Amino acid sequence: MTGAPHLVTVAHGTRTAAGNEVARVITRVAGERLGWTATTSYVELCAPLFADAVGAATTPVVAVPLLLSTGYHLRQDLPAAVEAGARPDLVRLGPALGPDPHLAAAQVDRLRAAGALPGQPVVMVAAGSSDPAALDDLDHAAHLLAHAWGAPVRLATLSGRGPRLAEVVRRGDAVSSYLLATGHFHRKARHDALAAGACVVADVIGPHPRVAELVVDRVRALAPALAVA
Repeated sequence: MTGAPHLVTVAHGTRTAAGNEVARVITRVAGERLGWTATTSYVELCAPLFADAVGAATTPVVAVPLLLSTGYHLRQDLPAAVEAGARPDLVRLGPALGPDPHLAAAQVDRLRAAGALPGQPVVMVAAGSSDPAALDDLDHAAHLLAHAWGAPVRLATLSGRGPRLAEVVRRGDAVSSYLLATGHFHRKARHDALAAGACVVADVIGPHPRVAELVVDRVRALAPALAVA
């Protein structure tokens, strides 16, 4: 890879403007840390789409998904968009952003900010997927959160494989939203968690500094000769 490098992040996209802004903030901060030009793209529901962002690449692109676990988009959509581009040899596509200790640390901060108490049982709720590998990722993420929080963490999903909040939440639990941005799943998670008896529902991970730090780490791993200190 030669030429001026370019960071392209890819979030899922939502019809909620504030949710899409989360990805833009993370991307801007990571780009500033790297000293790179940085573009935020989306799988759907918001422009620019990932396929358009990488399709006309003429300089090296490191593409970092802002997706918290593997699934159809990472296995099919994003690689297909890279292969269909004008210069697929210029694009390096990374794996899912999670699971990762940076994300677990951000979740702990959100739990504390919401009023969760040390040692309080936690249910981690994720969007979910029909991909079995995604459930493995989520189980790992729950384990990382349990280690960071210092108390048991149980997993619930809003769709796809895995148990639902109504099956998992016990009265008095805290709920950690394993979601990057607000939108439909965040609203559903909050509603379902409170209905099931949770007393604390933490905010989404959002543009936490640890997320931008994780994006920078991913760039360095994908293109060590291009990334800066």
